[in-house]
Amino acid sequence: MMLKANASMCGTVADLALSLWPDHEKAEFMQEFSELAGREDAVVFLEMLDGQAVGFAQCQLRYDYVEGTSSSPVGYLEGIYVKPAFRGRGVAKAMLAACETWAREKGCREFASDCELSNQDSLYFHLHSGFSEAGRIICFTKPL
Repeated sequence: MMLKANASMCGTVADLALSLWPDHEKAEFMQEFSELAGREDAVVFLEMLDGQAVGFAQCQLRYDYVEGTSSSPVGYLEGIYVKPAFRGRGVAKAMLAACETWAREKGCREFASDCELSNQDSLYFHLHSGFSEAGRIICFTKPL
């Protein structure tokens, strides 16, 4: 069963997010997802199976330029994660479809996402979900 996450579900979403982005802190995610729950331009979906949260998808509207798009706003898949034991059951596909529907209802004509260059599982998922690669970038930083 898929649910739109509300503020009371922040801890559950944060636990899943830590599996996707382990370099962050749970408190950071709790605050972020609590704030997102009250916004009209963002949504988080939770997939529940047998009373257990097995995946989440975070989607937002982006008004700035999004690589490879020509309209605004663009629905943007900020993150999607399914626990390994529940992969291959269509959970991610269903959550992506919910995000796309949400974006369409918000007036978007395009939908976008990204992944790390080294994340082959994510690349495979995106390409097999109808996304086309728009470009590749390497980001740089240096201390000042």
